[in-house]
Amino acid sequence: MLLGSQLRRLREARGITREAAGYSIRASESKISRMELGRVSFKTRDVEDLLTLYGITGEAERESLLSLAREANVAGWWHSYTDVLPSWFPTYVGLEGAASLIRVYEVQFVHGLLQTEEYARAVVRRGMKGASPDDIERRVALRLERQKHLFAQGAPEFHIVLDEAALRRPYGDRAVMRGQLQHLIDVSQRPNVRLQVMPFSFGGHSGESGAFTVLSFPDADLSDVVYLEQLTSALYLDKREDVAQYEQALKELQQDSPGPDESRDLLRGLLQLS
Repeated sequence: MLLGSQLRRLREARGITREAAGYSIRASESKISRMELGRVSFKTRDVEDLLTLYGITGEAERESLLSLAREANVAGWWHSYTDVLPSWFPTYVGLEGAASLIRVYEVQFVHGLLQTEEYARAVVRRGMKGASPDDIERRVALRLERQKHLFAQGAPEFHIVLDEAALRRPYGDRAVMRGQLQHLIDVSQRPNVRLQVMPFSFGGHSGESGAFTVLSFPDADLSDVVYLEQLTSALYLDKREDVAQYEQALKELQQDSPGPDESRDLLRGLLQLS
């Protein structure tokens, strides 16, 4: 994504259309678009030809961008799990790992980054009916591996609004749900986590369209990305006007929900009732 955004910036600075850029590397306009969005791998020759077209002749700048191209083609750790993942999800895992700020609204269940192992296993079993025990365990292992990023040094900021429905819908037995609620109470006290609960008592709210995630990145050249998961696919939105609407919805959800302290009290109350 970083390389793609740099290439887009260079192309636009020279006033070159995507069609013309595609012609220069024997490719289509749509391929240039996918390259600039970071959705395809990069051939070194293509990047070299584009840099020449864009007037980048300095050895240091060319090598910096070509180095990015080589890095972009290195498979991430999560690619070893692609056999048990839907085709659209590895992209999300990569974006999640690169984000410096992750903002979420979740309504169906507790977000994967905050799930206990037992709760995650119950969720995966429900979502992968008919899967082998080994496949289920590999999916759970991936989820736990993703969580390490949230608790590591230099971890991203994680802001989440959980609908009360996600807390009351049981996955697993009573002990699993109690363990999950206690985990949420504990993790909500971490300095990089801001957890709020949208209670039933509030009524209708700005999250009416369903769950979504907004990912922000440390590099200023990278636009925010909205992730929307569907039954058989996922959407990755990065147009400014689309992202702005989801950011506004999340801002309203945060404003309308009780703050972190009050939300923690709500979690404690649910734990006592469970």
